[in-house]
Amino acid sequence: MTDQVSLRFLGAAGTVTGSRYLLEFNGRRVLVDCGLFQGYKHLRQRNWQPFPVDPSSIEAVFLTHAHLDHSGYLPRLVQNGFHGPIYCTQATRDLCKILLLDAAKLQEEEAFYRNRHHYSKHDPALPLYTQEDAKKALELFEVVGFSNPDDLKPGISRGDVSVSFYPNGHILGSSFLDVLVAGRHILFSGDMGRGNDLIMRAPELPVYCDYLVVESTYGNRLHNPSLYKEQNILDETAKIINETVSSGGSVLIPTFAVGRAQAMLYLITELRNRKMIPYLPIFLDSPMAISVTEVIQRHHRYHRLNKARCQQLSRDVSFTRTVEESMALNSLHMPAVILSASGMATGGRVLHHLNRMLGDHRNTVMFAGYQASGTRGARLVAGEKKIKLFNNYIDVRARIEALDFLSAHADYLELLRWLQQMPTAPKRCFVTHGEEAASDQFRITLNEELNWSACVPDIGDVVNL
Repeated sequence: MTDQVSLRFLGAAGTVTGSRYLLEFNGRRVLVDCGLFQGYKHLRQRNWQPFPVDPSSIEAVFLTHAHLDHSGYLPRLVQNGFHGPIYCTQATRDLCKILLLDAAKLQEEEAFYRNRHHYSKHDPALPLYTQEDAKKALELFEVVGFSNPDDLKPGISRGDVSVSFYPNGHILGSSFLDVLVAGRHILFSGDMGRGNDLIMRAPELPVYCDYLVVESTYGNRLHNPSLYKEQNILDETAKIINETVSSGGSVLIPTFAVGRAQAMLYLITELRNRKMIPYLPIFLDSPMAISVTEVIQRHHRYHRLNKARCQQLSRDVSFTRTVEESMALNSLHMPAVILSASGMATGGRVLHHLNRMLGDHRNTVMFAGYQASGTRGARLVAGEKKIKLFNNYIDVRARIEALDFLSAHADYLELLRWLQQMPTAPKRCFVTHGEEAASDQFRITLNEELNWSACVPDIGDVVNL
């Protein structure tokens, strides 16, 4: 292998957001994932910085999955000159069509609000990208199949670059990628799912690689092992809901529109069907999550729920699509379960529900996924007693619960067990997509438990493979 191949870390290094990995070889460039930075302001500001290389010089993008921290920068990349193909699975494309257009709409609405109220240092305030940019990005998507006999078009090959997609159990359509470049196999884990997810199937076994880029969202944390079994998850969730209802309160679940919303719908409806909780009304108050639920119903061959169970979700849950329907939830005079985006309480309709419900000790706010540092969700889970909403601070009197055992991310032990099934040890491992403490602890785990050479790259680092 005489050809030089370099890997540049343009995001998800020292943080859980902004996944972007640039491979350069023989004068060519391809990008693995193209995510938004989220969370702290100094991270979000990275989205506005010039891309480190000319976007028009990148010949293709390969996506591990649809979440915005992996795909949400694509419209900006296109806006600045990228015009190559974007390869992903069919489900990832279907989800990106929802997520990217919604993200663009929110960008436009925020810019309009800032200009209307003169709430910006910039005149005029501009969106990071527009819905038109998102549509142009979506036109570049090309669908590939998973690398198994059931798909007619597995993977993609472009000259001396070939990429294989393998299901990794995180969300619908998500994959780990085997990128073969100039004789080197580089495995990108994407966000790894779990073997016991309520909806998603377990990740496929890892394949041979020379180099490994592995996520570490929970690199220093262990999900409660006593709650790995579905019955225990049902029991614990029912306990929280029943205690809330007995005090006359309602349950608000800030939820990620993709994956967690559908898992929580399954969980809550299952509790109601088994009579483990009272027959409460259940509301899904997120147009995006509703659209994603419909996508999941179409792709039932790629998850655990059969077609009939998917259809039952629609019958058992009230979908509130319009603003008027959402506002009507303020007038509820009985306990209920409300699922609303966003999952980290950073924006969306859930803010209005938090504004109404946080001040009442009878209510419970139940987080069901990872809360990135700097987000409102992370501050609530950490126990802050005053939270800023709509430019006002409100007292937090509601009960706050964090159900880590429902995370769509593998914990460090699940990651370790998955990696132990790799055919041979990689030459080198790069630990990414985690807060600094989590990534560094997982680096140590790989060094000490597997005796693998591992490091935690910084943003902008370049390594030769």
